[in-house]
Amino acid sequence: MNTLFKSALERAGDSSTLLTIKKVAGGSINESYIVETKKRSYFVKYHKDAPERFFELEAKGLQLIKYTNTIDVPEVIDYSDEQEEAYLVLEHVQGERNNHTERLLGERLAGLHQTIGQAHGFREPTFIGTLTQPNGLYDSWLEYYRDRRLAAQLKLGIRNKRMVGKRKKKLENLLNHLDQWIPRDIEPSYLHGDLWGGNWIVGGDGHPYLIDPSFLYGDRHFELAFTEVFGGFSEQFYQAYEATYPTSNHYQSCKKVYQLYYLLVHLNLFGEMYGSEVDAILNHYVR
Repeated sequence: MNTLFKSALERAGDSSTLLTIKKVAGGSINESYIVETKKRSYFVKYHKDAPERFFELEAKGLQLIKYTNTIDVPEVIDYSDEQEEAYLVLEHVQGERNNHTERLLGERLAGLHQTIGQAHGFREPTFIGTLTQPNGLYDSWLEYYRDRRLAAQLKLGIRNKRMVGKRKKKLENLLNHLDQWIPRDIEPSYLHGDLWGGNWIVGGDGHPYLIDPSFLYGDRHFELAFTEVFGGFSEQFYQAYEATYPTSNHYQSCKKVYQLYYLLVHLNLFGEMYGSEVDAILNHYVR
């Protein structure tokens, strides 16, 4: 590790003495380290068997969010997707939460969502965990969400035998009638794409930072729906978001169908422990 990190930091322009490498707990996908040199401190993610372009696409997502000037992300210093030497070097963000942190998170996420792209989706495949998400740019959010998100998970679920019987038929039925819940005239907001409670951290002065994006352009309510799946966001966060950029009337009717995507991903990645939640949503929409 010392040799790899020293080489990575030299490539990024830091040839100063390597002082410490400390492994950080947490995260099921990558190994994470805080690396201290005489010059500065870094946060380094390492994956021995990273898929092709794994860290490149994460770096692109962080940079796209940064360019909006709405919410902080760690500075991308360097990355590599070389086989057995894949890494991402980031600024080491440190801070403590204060009374304003979650209000700022809500306001600044709303600012990100008010940044509008030219089409829905993304021009190249991305990842959620190590699972590839097929992509493409679409004029219609409904078509993108149906064909590139839900239908892709259906296909994967059929292949790994987690989408069978009534569950399969109900999801197919839902796909055929998705326009009952998702409007066509939706603006393509800039989205983090994988915003659960573990994908934001606190920096200096209690300012929130987004990390680990799976970037796309799409319905901002898709992002908000996921924040409600596993928790990690306070009422202060939602109130601040709503005050800055009120949610649309269709949010409550489409919330569960948006949460379905992330639960299908977890079903396909981790197995039947997520099956009952998938079935509950399908039963909500398909009688």
